[in-house]
Amino acid sequence: MNLRFLSIKFLRALVTLWLVVTFVFVILRLSGDPAEQLLPDDVAPEIIEFYRKQWGLDRPIWEQYVKYFQAMAEGNFGRSFGDRREALVVISERIPYTLQLGLTVFITAMLLGIPSGIYAALHRNSAADRITMSFAVLGYSMPNFFLGILLIFLFSLKLRWLPSSGAGTPWHMVMPVITLGTALAGSIARFSRSAMLEVMNQDYIRTARSKGVRRLKRIYVHALPNAAIPIVTVVGFKLGALIGGAVVTENVFAWPGVGRLLVNAVGNRDLAVVQGIVMLIAATMLVANLLVDIAYGWLDPRIRVAGDDTGR
Repeated sequence: MNLRFLSIKFLRALVTLWLVVTFVFVILRLSGDPAEQLLPDDVAPEIIEFYRKQWGLDRPIWEQYVKYFQAMAEGNFGRSFGDRREALVVISERIPYTLQLGLTVFITAMLLGIPSGIYAALHRNSAADRITMSFAVLGYSMPNFFLGILLIFLFSLKLRWLPSSGAGTPWHMVMPVITLGTALAGSIARFSRSAMLEVMNQDYIRTARSKGVRRLKRIYVHALPNAAIPIVTVVGFKLGALIGGAVVTENVFAWPGVGRLLVNAVGNRDLAVVQGIVMLIAATMLVANLLVDIAYGWLDPRIRVAGDDTGR
C-alpha cells in the first residue's frame, strides 16, 4: 500500500473529523444557553449575561466557530464550564478507565467470538452450531442497560458477590465486561461464522479437498486467511466504537470513564467537554477504519493493487 493511497485515506479522515466537530459545535449552540443551564433559576439576568460574555457565548456563532478552531490550532480545546479546568485535562482523567474497560472487553470478545464462530461454521447444522449461534444472537440482541441491571440485581443485590458500581478493584470490572462483551462477542461470532462458511464453499477449498489436502491444512492455510478480511472489518469497526458504545454501560455501573463524563457534560451543557469527547470518539473511529484499510492490503495484495490504481 503506497504512500499516496495512505495520504488520501488520511486526508479523508481529517475532512470527516472536521465535519463531525462542526456539526456538534453548531448543534450544541443552537440547542440552548449553557449559562441558563448551569446557573440557578432565580439568578439575576445581569449575572447570566456576565457569564455569557465571560464564556464568549454572546458573540455570533460564526465568530465563536472561528475562535474555537483558532484555539484548537494552538492546542487549546477550551475550559470546562463546571470546574473551570482545561477540557483536555478533564477528559484525560477519564480515558484510562475507558481504555481499561474497553480493551478488556475487546480482548475477551475476540477470544470468545472468533473461535466460537469458526467452530460453529466447521460444524454447520450440528447441535453445537445451533447452541453457539443461539447464544450469539441472544447476546447481540439483549440491550446493554437491561443486561447490566439484571446482573446488578442478581450478583450485587441478591448474591452480594460483586460491587454494583465504581472502579476500585478488578471485581468492579466483572459485570461491565460481561455486559459489553456479551454483545460484542455475539456479533463477532456471527460474522466469523458467516465469513468461514462463505470461504469453505469456494471452489479452491473443494479442489484442495479433492486433492487429498488434510482438513487442518485446508482450514488454517487456505480458509482462515481468506475469511480474515470480513472478520477484520467487523473487529476494526467494533474497536473504534468501544468508547462511544460504552456510554450506557458506564452509566449503569457508575464507571468513571469517558462515556459517563459525556452524559454528565451533555446534561450540564459543558460545551468544551462535549466537543472534546465527540472529537475523541470520531478520531477513534477514523483511526480504526484506517487500520482496517491497512490490514486489508496486508491480508490481500489484490486490495492493495486496486487501491493503488484508484489513487492514480
